[in-house]
Formats: sequence, structure tokens, C-alpha cells
Amino acid sequence: MLFKKRSKTTQNISSPSTAKNPWTWVPSLYFAQGMPYILVIVVSTVIYKNLGLSNSQITLYTGWFYLPWVIKPFWSPIIDHLKTKRYWVVSTQILMGVLMASIGLTLPVDAFIKWSIIFFWLIAFSSATHDIAADGFYMLGLKDHEQSFFVGIRNTAWRIAAIAGQGGLVYITGLLMNNDYTAKDAWTIVLIATGIIYSTIGIYHKYILPKPVSDPEQKLSNGKEAISKYFETIISFFKKKNIVIFLFFVLFYRLGEAQLTKLAAPFLLDERSVGGLGLSNEQVGWAYGTLGVIGLVLGGISGGFVVAKKGLRFWIWPMALAMKLPDLVYIFMAHFQPDNFFLIQSFIAIEQFGYGFGFTAFMLYLIYFVQGLNKTSHYALATGIMALGMMIPGMLSGWIQEIFNYEKFFIWVLLCTIPGLLLIPFLRIDKNYGSNKDR
Repeated sequence: MLFKKRSKTTQNISSPSTAKNPWTWVPSLYFAQGMPYILVIVVSTVIYKNLGLSNSQITLYTGWFYLPWVIKPFWSPIIDHLKTKRYWVVSTQILMGVLMASIGLTLPVDAFIKWSIIFFWLIAFSSATHDIAADGFYMLGLKDHEQSFFVGIRNTAWRIAAIAGQGGLVYITGLLMNNDYTAKDAWTIVLIATGIIYSTIGIYHKYILPKPVSDPEQKLSNGKEAISKYFETIISFFKKKNIVIFLFFVLFYRLGEAQLTKLAAPFLLDERSVGGLGLSNEQVGWAYGTLGVIGLVLGGISGGFVVAKKGLRFWIWPMALAMKLPDLVYIFMAHFQPDNFFLIQSFIAIEQFGYGFGFTAFMLYLIYFVQGLNKTSHYALATGIMALGMMIPGMLSGWIQEIFNYEKFFIWVLLCTIPGLLLIPFLRIDKNYGSNKDR
């Protein structure tokens, strides 16, 4: 076999001698999972905008950062069967802290674009690896009832990381820039400090994470059986019923939002003379990175609540429309360029609430579709395809925006939401799925 089998002591429990209070590590583990993703996918666009790159450059470069999450399912078996989950969690966290600081150290040099892209991509690869290990460790380090209890805590910790990243870091750089620091100097200071703090979290986890007996150290061995099973799992996914509709839906449901997400911050930061709103980093950090994320979280919670009442099939149309129609606020803002900051942040909060509400339906459909044999591996494949659906449109969005202007670009974004809506009637969903009746 390619992978050695787990020992017979492998169970979903923590060893009594090494068990730790989950409150000491679950929140910090998922804060550490969220921060690098937010830094790579969202904050990088603000950094490059502050440093003077064009929108087409920003979206092309940062769009590639999705790739590790696209291909993550294909190396997850290696992470699952080499060393321990605890080892991968700790080592990737310390490494990512070093890489974050390295981005800051390279910003002052002439070739900062090349080096920052390399380090961002390495963080993305390490973050995708960390996701695999952290989610696995969560299931191994907690008992079943603890896993259920802490699922809300881990999601909240991840969202707090989002606020700290796209809200806090952007806000702090705005304060520094308002105190006569250049954009490069401000981001150098913030990224080095972030890297040091993040590595400290990794060191903290080295000592505080439990050592479950169900997470024994494993080594690779030779053989064909595991390789055969690996490819059988992938092939079985693409043989699932209605797979073609599923693939089109996953790739097109967020076609518009994939482009909007990449250019929301650049639009808010761009000068009014070129069609933007001319906001400062502080204002963007508050409106988009803090209030926006809070709206996103509340939308997601509301989506889960209503689905629990009447099921996904009943709610999928209202939730999809709630996700798409608020994109109209960006068309309004691009056309009228309001200078009322309260109005701007209200629009952003509304759009993000709708996004969170509709995204809940999308994720529930992914979970529904992969039910059955190999659902864990199939879900990883589904999320990889989801990342591909964000990656390619996001890469092209800056180029499209520069051909149009911001107002026409946001109209284009709204039109791109239509293909996903047209596919909804072809989805096959049990009428009780997701509701309290689905037991």
C-alpha cells in the first residue's frame, strides 16, 4: 500500500494525558486559518492598489493566488498520511508567519512585485495545506459532541480573522499613511508585525495543541492499491448523477461576484476622477473590512436559519436573488459617486449581507450533492472546482474593467449573475433537505 494503515487505537478521541481545553486552541486555530486566506485573497488587492499597480495587473496577479485552493484536493491524501495533523498545523503556521514578514521586507526593493508574488503564492500554498490539516485535526482532537458545540465558535473565529485582516490591517496602514508614512513603509511595518504575531501563534500551538492518540505519525510506503483507490475516488466524483449540471452551476453561480470581489476595494480606493470613490485605507478598512464582514456573517446566519425552517429547495430562488440583486448598489455608487460615507458603508453592508445570505444556499447545495460514499473527498473536489470558478473570472476582471469604466463594469457584473440563475431550475434537490423535517 502507498499509505500505512492507522493503528488500531485510532479513534475520534483525545488521549486523556494530552487532552487540552478546546477553548484554549479551537478559536486560535481557526483565527490562524482565516488570516492568511484573507491576506492573500483580499488584502493583497489593497496592497497592490496602494503601490500603484493597475487593476488589470492586480486581478491577474492575485487571481493566480487561488490556484492552491483549486488543486488542494489532489494533494490532501499526502497531508492525511504523512507525519501528523498537529505537525502540519504548527509547521505551516510558523512558515506562513515568516513569509508574511518576508513580503514586508521585500516591498522596499525594486523587484518588490516579483518577490511579493512569490511569497504570496507560497503563503497560499501553505494556507491550503493548513486548511487540510486544521480541519482534520479538529475532528481528531475533539469528541463528537465537542465538534458539534464548537462549529459555531470556529466559524466566528474565522470571521474575526477576516475583520482583523481586511478591516484592521487596512485601517492601520491608513493611519500610518495619514502620518506621513509612504504606502510602502506603512505596509512594510504592518506586514512584518503581522508575520511576527502570526509565527507566535504557531509557537503557541506547538505547546498548547493536544496530542490525540488518533493522530499518530505516519510514513509513506510503496504500493499500487492506495494509488488505485485515490484515482477511483476522483473518477467516482465525475460519475455522479447530474454531474454536468453541478459543474456548470458551481462554475457560474458566482461568476459575477468573483469579479466584483476582486475590484470592490480598488473601486473604493480609486480617485473620483477615474470613476472611484476616493476613500482612504481607514474608510475602506472600516466599511468593507469591518461592517461588510459583519453583514456577511449576519447574512450567512440568516440563510441557515430560514433554510432550517422550509428547506433549501424552497429558499434557493429567494437566496440566489438576494445574492445577485444587491450588486445594483455598486452600479449606483459608480454612477453617482456619493460622498456621504454613511450611505456608502450602508450600501456595502447591504451587498455583503445579501452575499452571505445567498452563499449559504450555494454551500448547502455542495454538501447535498456530495452525499454518499467518499463524501469528504468529493466535497474537497467540489470546493476546488468552486475556487476555479472564482479564480479565472477574477483574473480577467481588471482587464474587463479597464476596457469599460467602473459603471459599465458593474453592469457587466450584474449580467454575469444571470447564467447561474438560469441553471437553478435544473437542480435536483429533495424538498425537505436542510429543513427540520430532514431527519
